[in-house]
Amino acid sequence: MVGMLFGKKLGMSRYFLEEGKSIPVTIVKVAPCVVVQKKTSEKDGYEAIQVGFEPQKEARVTKPLRGHFKKAGERCFKHVREIHVESADAFEVGQEIKSDIFAVGERVAVTGRSKGRGFAGVVKRWGFAGGRDTHGCRSHRVPGSIGSSSDPSHVWKGKKLPGRMGDKKTTIRNLMIVDVRPDMDVIALRGAVPGSKNSILRIARFEG
Repeated sequence: MVGMLFGKKLGMSRYFLEEGKSIPVTIVKVAPCVVVQKKTSEKDGYEAIQVGFEPQKEARVTKPLRGHFKKAGERCFKHVREIHVESADAFEVGQEIKSDIFAVGERVAVTGRSKGRGFAGVVKRWGFAGGRDTHGCRSHRVPGSIGSSSDPSHVWKGKKLPGRMGDKKTTIRNLMIVDVRPDMDVIALRGAVPGSKNSILRIARFEG
């Protein structure tokens, strides 16, 4: 059984529970993942299935990939990912894996790329308080002292300093599925997930 799928973030909305409480949710389009290749321990050294999702025009796919996709049917895909499974023999090339593998109430871990914020200082990047906002202060948003002059005579690795903020792989764990719409291939997750609209997400069952 597959415990992971890939999808696209559509945006955030609000969901009303039966008791009338309103909670924020993220709507994810879990695209039907089509098995395009099976990888086995005998041939590849590990058990996995390669899936493609989000249809793509044949003209926009390279010739080698076009031949690779034709083994699973006539459709081409924009994204290709691997899912590790216990036995690849349980799947067939061309098989569709949809959002109905998830159920309401399940907990999942969602992985995506966080929004890029560009180069940021320590106040925005790390939440430093900054200096005084008084007349004569010359250290409003500077990091301050970053080390001693004689010992250890260098800046420790991992010191919180200005730099690029965001645009990195981020995982949010223990998110609850509040709604599943198999007919629309859409699921609603309680809370926020990484990334901007239309970004690719990996949704996996959370066993923590």
